[in-house]
Amino acid sequence: MKIFVLVCLALASSFVVADEPRKNILFIMTDDQAPWATGAFEGATHADTPHLDKLFKQGTYLPNTFVVTPVCSPSRASLATSLYGSEVGITDWLNPKVEPEHGLDPATSTWYEAVHNAGYHTGLVGKWHLGLLDHHHPTQTGFDYFMGHRGGGWSPDNPTLEKDGSDQKFKGLTTDILADHAIEFLNDRPTDKPFLLVLHFRAPHARWLPVAPEDWAPFENLKPDFPHPDYPGLDKQRLARMTREYLASVRGVDRNVGRLLQTVDDLKLADDTVVVFTSDHGYNMGHNGIWHKGNGHWILKKDALPAGTKNIPKGQRPNMYDASLKVPTAIRWPGVTKPGSTVKTCITQLDWFPTMIGIANAKAPQDSVLRGRDLKPLLTGKAKDWDEEVFAQYSTKHQTRTHMRCLRTPEWKLVRDFMHPERDELYHLTTDPEETTNVIDEPANQAIVKQLHSKLLKRMEEIHDPQAE
Repeated sequence: MKIFVLVCLALASSFVVADEPRKNILFIMTDDQAPWATGAFEGATHADTPHLDKLFKQGTYLPNTFVVTPVCSPSRASLATSLYGSEVGITDWLNPKVEPEHGLDPATSTWYEAVHNAGYHTGLVGKWHLGLLDHHHPTQTGFDYFMGHRGGGWSPDNPTLEKDGSDQKFKGLTTDILADHAIEFLNDRPTDKPFLLVLHFRAPHARWLPVAPEDWAPFENLKPDFPHPDYPGLDKQRLARMTREYLASVRGVDRNVGRLLQTVDDLKLADDTVVVFTSDHGYNMGHNGIWHKGNGHWILKKDALPAGTKNIPKGQRPNMYDASLKVPTAIRWPGVTKPGSTVKTCITQLDWFPTMIGIANAKAPQDSVLRGRDLKPLLTGKAKDWDEEVFAQYSTKHQTRTHMRCLRTPEWKLVRDFMHPERDELYHLTTDPEETTNVIDEPANQAIVKQLHSKLLKRMEEIHDPQAE
């Protein structure tokens, strides 16, 4: 993945021409949704997601989409800014009890703001988690309208959410409520300008229950297959229950995506609207013996839990597995994407900024540094020499203390923990795509370790990563 510095003149020449009608943008993002939690996944899945499957088939499926930090706040910051978490000062989820005044600096450029400045009517419905103070408010970074929650953790039912500038108690399932207000935004929008609607579902973030009866029904008696059923000490009873609850939560998202897309159809907006579906990071559910995301937890019986260490308590397993870094992603772009197509090239969430301002014929501030690339050439088959290396970072601050950095190619993945070198990992993805065997100590692999480490340090130096000093 090459580094791009994009100034407004370059953007104006490389994106949509000025006289081409601008598309509306509907950007849907879930919270904690795994790549395996859709019916489109190319592998074993129990997911029941007919509406998402339809959307993925109507556009281009991007199965190798990666986040650059496998936890919510820094991932969301990177998606918004096309910068790494360390560049914007957010390297782990924002904990209001520890850092109530911390958030995304409103002076930092976001694509939401760039699209707004290009004349779009903009709205965010759902989770923000990039700062609680008023100067971190979504309306300070490009949104005309906000309905949702500024923080991270909130209830799957009867939530307290902000609407019209004040907190209000809502009754019902949170997934349904957010979809209701997204639909309201579409119905009430001004029709003399294009719109950007960003919908951030809370689901399938834990706690998963309650869900609607129709979303629970397909999984009530499910006896799920596990990704690594023979992992020593696996707590299969607990894992089965959690899998059922998680998939039911995902189905609630799917049902409401269906409602939202039906509204787009009813308003006769489908041909003029780009629809993106993705997640803020992936998720493990028994993969390599853990559940959760980058700040993973062992799902093992008590007598099988590894001992804790000074910086990693018992029960914790911070990680940069693909299951944590990959997200289910598709884009339906009328006139650009081919229905039923799949692009397996590796991309990252950093790429949405240049892609979205290209769609909107918008401009980034002249001094903006964007780490991502416009996806349009890739989607149209015109991209040449696309670099598929993925660099990711994760410095944990809560529960565990680590400084993990990752360099991934289609064949290899190197993970370094600069605080705990004994945790370093190397996986040969070609023969071991599930990352079950760490081969970093094998003598035959020392040349590739040296090569990947050199590339990793170069990426870190380019972004002034504190761990490169």
